[in-house]
Amino acid sequence: QAAQNRAAAEHIAFLALLLPLCCRAAPERLRYAIPEETGSGSVVGPLARDLGLRPADLPTRQLRLLSESGRQLKYFAVSADTGHLYVSERLDREEMCGDSASCSVTFEAVVQNPLNVFQVDVDIQDINDNSPVFSKASLDLEIAEWILPGARFPLEMAQDPDVGSNSLLSYHLIENPSFRLKVKETSSGQKQPELVLETALDREKQSSFQMVLTAMDGGSPARSGTVQIRINVTDANDNAPVFSKSTYEARVRENVPTGSLVLQVRATDADAGSNGRVSYSFSNVPDAVRAVFSIDIDSGDIHNVGILDFELRNKYTFAVEATDGGGLSSHCQVQIEITDENDNAPEVTTLLVTDTIPEDSPPGTVVALVKVHDADSGENGKVWCELEGESPLSIVASSGSSYKVVTASALDRERASEHNVTVVASDRGSPSLSSRATLSLSVSDVNDNAPVFEEAAYSAYVSENNAAGAAVLRVRARDADAGANGRNARVRYRLCEGQVRGAPLSSYVSVHSETGALYALRSFDYEEVREVGLWVRAEDGGAPALSSNVSVRLLIVDENDNAPQVLYPPPASSGTGAGWTGVELAPRSAEPGTLAGGSVTRWLVVAVAAVGCLLVAFLLALLALRLRQWRRSRLLSASSGTLRAVPASHFVGIEGVRAFLHSYAHDVSLTTDSHKSHLGCPGGSCCNTLPAAPPPDKDAPLLLPEEPS
Repeated sequence: QAAQNRAAAEHIAFLALLLPLCCRAAPERLRYAIPEETGSGSVVGPLARDLGLRPADLPTRQLRLLSESGRQLKYFAVSADTGHLYVSERLDREEMCGDSASCSVTFEAVVQNPLNVFQVDVDIQDINDNSPVFSKASLDLEIAEWILPGARFPLEMAQDPDVGSNSLLSYHLIENPSFRLKVKETSSGQKQPELVLETALDREKQSSFQMVLTAMDGGSPARSGTVQIRINVTDANDNAPVFSKSTYEARVRENVPTGSLVLQVRATDADAGSNGRVSYSFSNVPDAVRAVFSIDIDSGDIHNVGILDFELRNKYTFAVEATDGGGLSSHCQVQIEITDENDNAPEVTTLLVTDTIPEDSPPGTVVALVKVHDADSGENGKVWCELEGESPLSIVASSGSSYKVVTASALDRERASEHNVTVVASDRGSPSLSSRATLSLSVSDVNDNAPVFEEAAYSAYVSENNAAGAAVLRVRARDADAGANGRNARVRYRLCEGQVRGAPLSSYVSVHSETGALYALRSFDYEEVREVGLWVRAEDGGAPALSSNVSVRLLIVDENDNAPQVLYPPPASSGTGAGWTGVELAPRSAEPGTLAGGSVTRWLVVAVAAVGCLLVAFLLALLALRLRQWRRSRLLSASSGTLRAVPASHFVGIEGVRAFLHSYAHDVSLTTDSHKSHLGCPGGSCCNTLPAAPPPDKDAPLLLPEEPS
């Protein structure tokens, strides 16, 4: 045992040196070897190092082991600290692989960030832990005394679950002058012991024999098993049964009903009476075969009594014995091959790399790993996968039976915040079988949408003399994003910098950062400000934040808050009233040159324009007449008190004319909320208007009467 352990240790050390070279050549497949019966916790190999991983990378790369079917691995595990592959359960090669010549456990090592899948094979090496065993404690034979020397009598074979050099090697028989042992190798490679008669038997001299048959295996040290052979010498039965074939073969579908006829063996015996009556039985057949097949003792019909499953075992080889009434027997080999049927749907196992993916993930981002496994063989076991329905995801083959679900196009959370896709795995059998697995993927938000105002521009009418702090209007913007706790969609409002009549915009209006309500911070005066233009910015809570602006116009509506004023004549109390020569009544608003009314109907505008045109025509005619008279007159003397209120700078000369009207003003004041105009006569007017006629209390004319020619 120590030598065997030393050899296994040397083999493991050799593999440890060889594996890095293999991993560099084919990094997606690793192979280890370990003897069976290795205790739990024993290290198989440095898996992480052979995969090119450092111990510091293990927490982020998340090294995991998965079986080929996608289930949790049973016999092996990986250390999260060192990345070593170690044994997690007792390894019994005979339990795991039966009598198979080779035994290995294949699984996959999965690492993430980025996602990679590596195939790992661990060969389970056989050790000599089982002794050869006979199914019976003793073998009873009946041999007729007339049997000639050289006759052969097959004996039961010993069973040794070990394989290779540890399997059954030889048989030994305690020396006996009448018999010797001969070992024959069958077509299946098994060693069949046979008892050969050396000398003629005489029942009268010796009616029975007892011997011990020993079976030895090839292990080191060797193990053995024994069986007692008891031979009873009978009277003559000179013909043994003879099978029609030495080997019978049959092919059976795995899904045949229980009780179906699988095969019929037939043997004949030339003897008559009870010596010629043949009965059939299994010879040296393991219990696993007896659990599946039965043989009719009289007809030799072999039926299946258990379920035939190609995936569990695809071939059975055993011996059938035909025995006549005299005790003579013969043997034949039976080989039954189980053919595969497409009776297993693919198994689908999904492993989500992440259940939430940002919407700005590039195409090709891996979101899930899909493992498929079909227990059938051939075309029935070939599986292909596809995604059912429309989605921005696709499935691509990875390695072996693994597939990756990746993003095929850009994601948009605002269109679809969750994607539910169905993975359909179908085999290539006829008819095809399929399985489905559903993946649910949530799309997380990124700040890729700026706030959008509900209107392209806002405007509002604000009456002058409004109360300070009054709400003017409300702007509203919406953001299609969401983000964590709605952060990307949280909109805040603020004013863009600006000025109104040289003052900061923020001194006129303010905006509520949460609601978007716009407030007037002061009382507006139409005569000072008629319109306020500003920009409101909406900004979301993303990082970096996105924003958009909207134009807002505040139109100030005039109110009748100013009484009309008479610009001429100046009031008597002023110093300029002494030279007053005419009257012009012009109601004005508080701002010169501006009508008091804010809204004039169209017909009134037309009427005012017509009156203005007639007045201009009249003045032109009057001016022409006065110029004509002036040519024939002379200017009043400077001592005349008539023009002492008019400064000389207000006269201009045109072709000798010394005096004419310097300016003329005609203002009409109307209001939108009054049906008639009110004329006021305020005192103190300084407009330079030449009066058209002298006041009643003045008699100084502007021009002298025309002298007769």
